[in-house]
Amino acid sequence: MTTLVDVADMLKEARREAELSQAELARRAAVARTTVARMETLAKGDMSVSALVRLLEAAGYDLKAVKHGHTRTLEDILAEQREGASTP
Repeated sequence: MTTLVDVADMLKEARREAELSQAELARRAAVARTTVARMETLAKGDMSVSALVRLLEAAGYDLKAVKHGHTRTLEDILAEQREGASTP
């Protein structure tokens, strides 16, 4: 199961992969830099889903639900099927 600590770590990794500082990510997502810091460290023990979505989008990521035990989303499978159908 993914915990809030895992989500905080994923957010931090997404920001680093995008080579963004906390301040730059915050500016792009239109949130305070302290919000980024708080969410990456779980300073208040929780996080806003709306802020998380905005921060991930600003870092170039989407938030998707994946059924436990699966690595691909339904969108991934449908995209693969579409690609296969268009290949002669």
